Amino acid sequence: MTIPDDYLERVYAGVLGKLIGVYLGRPFEGWTYQRILSELGPIEGFVHDRLGEPLIVTDDDIAGTFTFPRALEDYSHSEYLTSREIGMSWLNYIVENRSILWWGGNGISTEHTAWLNLKRGLSAPESGSMATNGRTVAEQIGAQIFIDGWALVSPGNPHRAAKLARAAARVSHDGEAVHAAALWAAMESEAFVAKDIDHLIDTGLSLIPAGCLIGRLIADVRNWRAKFADWRDTRERIDENFGYHKFPGNCHVVPNHALMIMAVLYSPDDFHRAQTIVNTSGWDTDCNAGNVGCLLGIMLGLEGLDNGPDWRGPIADRMLISSSDGGNSVNDAVRISYYIANLGRALDGREPLPAPKGGARFHFSLPGSTQGFRIAGHCRPTCSASVEGIERNGEYALSINFRKLDQGKSIAAMTPTFATRDVLRMRTYELMATPLIYPGQLLYADVAAPRANNAVVRVGLMLRRYGDEDRLYDVEGEAVMLDPGMSTRLSWRLPDCGSQPIAEIGVFVESSSDNSQGKVIVDRMGWGGAPACVLKRPDGKGSFWLRAWVNSADNFSPQFNRSFHVSQNRGEGIVMHGTRQWADYKIETELVFHHGRYAGLAVRTQGLRRFYSATITSCGRFELARVRDDCRDILAADKLSFELGEPISMTFKAKGNLISVRANGKSIEADDSTSQAFLSGGFGLLVADGAMSVDAIKVSGS
Repeated sequence: MTIPDDYLERVYAGVLGKLIGVYLGRPFEGWTYQRILSELGPIEGFVHDRLGEPLIVTDDDIAGTFTFPRALEDYSHSEYLTSREIGMSWLNYIVENRSILWWGGNGISTEHTAWLNLKRGLSAPESGSMATNGRTVAEQIGAQIFIDGWALVSPGNPHRAAKLARAAARVSHDGEAVHAAALWAAMESEAFVAKDIDHLIDTGLSLIPAGCLIGRLIADVRNWRAKFADWRDTRERIDENFGYHKFPGNCHVVPNHALMIMAVLYSPDDFHRAQTIVNTSGWDTDCNAGNVGCLLGIMLGLEGLDNGPDWRGPIADRMLISSSDGGNSVNDAVRISYYIANLGRALDGREPLPAPKGGARFHFSLPGSTQGFRIAGHCRPTCSASVEGIERNGEYALSINFRKLDQGKSIAAMTPTFATRDVLRMRTYELMATPLIYPGQLLYADVAAPRANNAVVRVGLMLRRYGDEDRLYDVEGEAVMLDPGMSTRLSWRLPDCGSQPIAEIGVFVESSSDNSQGKVIVDRMGWGGAPACVLKRPDGKGSFWLRAWVNSADNFSPQFNRSFHVSQNRGEGIVMHGTRQWADYKIETELVFHHGRYAGLAVRTQGLRRFYSATITSCGRFELARVRDDCRDILAADKLSFELGEPISMTFKAKGNLISVRANGKSIEADDSTSQAFLSGGFGLLVADGAMSVDAIKVSGS
């Protein structure tokens, strides 16, 4: 099929539809239909505030959906991607007991069970088969909730969407769960080119076995839809014939799939009504609403999302994707949409889309996008402020709007670059994340003041960093006076933050006169260069400096005299920092190897099983290696004399294809010009079957 002209925008609508559904249904996930009606009534909008929960949360529906398609980039960029390869991506990106999945226990959580199978060496699809795990475990809902990404990379190609969804589903599921996943992926794929719900359903049915239970329940729901004008009557029939009491396990796919089919049959062209139906109906609300939201987002586009309450404004494109790739965790719908669209283009043998606005991180290049920017804090009673995505000179940009802003008073529009304090209130799913931006990097933004502004404003860059007691501290950069009709580029070399993570960045606007009114337009914002900072235990109390590491070790703590202690009971443990955007840099530290088989550093980390390592073994072997999935290729090696418990001075450097490490005055290096080379990524501390520690880590350009 030819990729539609509006492919990117429709992907964006699908991603937003997924986010809206998940965030809408998450606060009352698992409630009964009766409890929802009794305590909340029909679900007509976000209810998180009524239940005292944050809106933007970590959730398996989002994290899995937008992590697992990365296997396409890591392996084949091919529709022939295998279950085995997707299973290896699970091992690379999932932090055991801490990210993406519901870790409900072996034989209880389907995904947890499959993960344990993968970890003990059983490849997919055996890891998720009925023969391995039994029918009850194999037919829960997880395969279905993760499939949207495979449809989004397959516009108008339901056969490919179903093939990829089936391969991904079989990592952890089997039977009816796989049929449900393949069918819904095919429906979403076909939604790029067709808007008839019955046609979409028929397309999905043509790609699963005739006579399977999923097919039979769809026939029943269609018959009930034809008979009953009120969806509540059909829901009653679903409960009687396919309810939870009919199936074993904690969250079976069949009842929830029936509710999704019902929702789209009763509201084939109304995003808002479909969300009301599927969420009010109960059971696995965030999963069901997310799949329905993605389907209708793709089919109806951005206009369909705007037909109802303000779904987009509260979300502001924000999303969290907790995984071992910490720099990908604090994310937004615009960035993910470009990534997915480029995967889809690669599958069709096309070049990637040009990087918008010179590769700026925030470019607002999709209609109405705000990429996480919101007004920070509360305006004074006499002042009002807001942000909105606008069209300007044939492109899109962010507008910071203000009214009645008095002289010397300011407002700020900020976007998150690390975990917010809301993570302390999240339940079930932990956030593994690293900051996006660091001291020493050059932050820039292109800003403009429209001619219609009634006053000169002072405009500058700003950051908020964590500090004592995990409070946020404002730090302002150099500012300029912006006359009406003037535009400029702001730039700022980010200062030292006392080893605390940068939580937010943005733009502040200060008025030069009373009652000022107008806008400041932000065309783009980005940063570049290597960090220049020292990581260590900061002064004061707090935890976010330690939360800034992806932790895949049994024990990672600052409980002793050194800043970072890593201990692993069995096998290799690693903690990681930095982002995939780091390329050429060096790490300097004094490492203490306390006990175990080996300990050392990693650079250009791209997950738990992809990086360069520099390790010292207990018997004095000094090794530089490339780790990729199950392979550990030694690139260089020597002997090193050292004593357990004594500091080892180490410098690990990556520049282009040259990877080098120096320990206690001895150097080894390798030129990795192979196709297996890692060209970017953060760094890590690793140890096997033992413990190591470091006190201060200096990060700088190489």
